[in-house]
Amino acid sequence: MRITLVILGLIMVATSAFAQQQQVEVPYTLADRDRLIQVEAEIKAIRNEMNSLRNEMNSLRNEMNSIRNEQETKFDAINRRIDDLRTLFFWGFGLLFSMMIFMLGFIIWDRRTTLAPVKSDIEKLKKENEMLKEIFKKHSESHPQLREILRNAGIL
Repeated sequence: MRITLVILGLIMVATSAFAQQQQVEVPYTLADRDRLIQVEAEIKAIRNEMNSLRNEMNSLRNEMNSIRNEQETKFDAINRRIDDLRTLFFWGFGLLFSMMIFMLGFIIWDRRTTLAPVKSDIEKLKKENEMLKEIFKKHSESHPQLREILRNAGIL
C-alpha cells in the first residue's frame, strides 16, 4: 500500500514538471489587435454610459433632496400650526374651567347670603314662639279654660 502511494506521488510530480515545460508561445495576430481595439472602444462606450448614468443619478439625488427639503418645511409649518392649536386649546380650557369654578363659588356665596337673613328670621320667630308659650302657660294657671285648650293642642 505504501509502495503504491509512493509511486503515485512520483507520477504526479513528474507529470506536473512535464506540464510546466510544455509552454507554447501564442503569436499575437492582427485579428487579435483588431479585437483588442473593439474591446477598448466598447469599454469607452460603457464608461460614457456609466458617466451619463452617474449624472442622471446625481440629478435625481438633487431632486430628491429638494423634495425632502420642501417636505421638511411643510412638516415644520404643520407642526407650528398644531402647536398653535394646542396652545389655543389649553388657554380655552383653562378659561372655561376658571369660569366654572368662579360660577360655583358665586353660587355658594349667593346661597349663603340669601339664607343668612332667613336663618335670623327663623331664630327670631322661635324665640317669639317660646315667649308666647311661656305667657300662655303662666296665664293658663289662673284660667282653667285656657289650660284645657292648651292641653288639647299639645302645648302643655
